[in-house]
Amino acid sequence: MTITIRPAQLSDSELILRFIRELAEYEKAAHEVEATTASIEQSLFGPQSVTHAVICEVDGEPVGFAVWFYTYSTWLARNGLYLEDLYVTPQKRGSGAGKALLKYLAKLAVEKGCGRFEWSVLDWNEPAIRVYRSIGAEPQDEWIRYRLAGDTLKAFADS
Repeated sequence: MTITIRPAQLSDSELILRFIRELAEYEKAAHEVEATTASIEQSLFGPQSVTHAVICEVDGEPVGFAVWFYTYSTWLARNGLYLEDLYVTPQKRGSGAGKALLKYLAKLAVEKGCGRFEWSVLDWNEPAIRVYRSIGAEPQDEWIRYRLAGDTLKAFADS
């Protein structure tokens, strides 16, 4: 079995959308997906994109993806790498594809001089949490994530 990771291309937009929908289904949030092939083409590959993606293949078959962007830490005065999504199809979980994606991004973070590599995980996703702990990642329990979105975001911006 050969695991390869390659940069995502515009022609992968439909595949990425399929992976996003599968991930949302797994996370019990399929109803929240607003992404379309066209919006992925624009947001990931358009001229204003600040987001990056890779496709993971096992023996030449696409089995997963990762999407990330760079953040900034004022305390470190350095960029960080934030993993927005990582997904591996159920049939290939346990194959090492997920860890390969994480290692790829960790190496990228080191090469780019990032001070941090961070992501979020749903508190009930024990299989993912086990993988993250196995590579030495630690939860940041002292921070609580906040979000403004949709109508609430617009209402606050307009206030």
